[in-house]
Amino acid sequence: MTNAKLEVLTPENSQLIFIDQQPQMAFGVQSIDRQVLKNNVVGLAKAAKVFNIPTTITTVETESFSGNTFPELLDVFPEHDILERTSMNSWDDQKVRDALAKNGKKKVVVAGLWTEVCNNTFALCAMLEGDYEIYMVADASGGTSKDAHDFSMQRMIQAGVVPVTWQQVMLEWQRDWAHKETYNAVMDIVKEHSGAYGMGVDYAYTMVHKTPARAKGAHRTLAPAPANK
Repeated sequence: MTNAKLEVLTPENSQLIFIDQQPQMAFGVQSIDRQVLKNNVVGLAKAAKVFNIPTTITTVETESFSGNTFPELLDVFPEHDILERTSMNSWDDQKVRDALAKNGKKKVVVAGLWTEVCNNTFALCAMLEGDYEIYMVADASGGTSKDAHDFSMQRMIQAGVVPVTWQQVMLEWQRDWAHKETYNAVMDIVKEHSGAYGMGVDYAYTMVHKTPARAKGAHRTLAPAPANK
């Protein structure tokens, strides 16, 4: 018997949805540092663009409560429509269902706020009623407390959701460093968004492979000058 969850994520079999990555929703997040959250969301978005992953962006009560989607996220997809809703559950909006169906991929990668509300209800309904496989990006999502996030993740996992992290998803899409058509773009994302891993790549490129530093500008390094005693 074939188990679809044993299939790795590929650019051909997956799509992505961002749910309510909006400032008022982020204000309530306590399960992850909010700057780290935004970094991970934008890194995931850039990866999706590199691999041409069909991507849906949905929002809730933008004008009356939640505010505009993170501009750094929108800048990755400047031509995308934003699917506004009133329901906390994205599955309740027909535009969202239509967008997912149009993309034609059963593996849906999800990054949203909050884990215990909008992510949870969407995941359960999309699996039950839409027969989708849900891959929940734990570090590009956040809840109102660590318990709220963690127990919601546990509930979804028990229901069949696959937990992932943003960098895991990107590298699963890349799969092989011999795929040179995406290699450089992935390394650019790593250097900007992957913390210590990105620092290590910068170090290896400049100190080992002797490539120019990626900093912009005409910086000079002045030799040591011991002070007069």
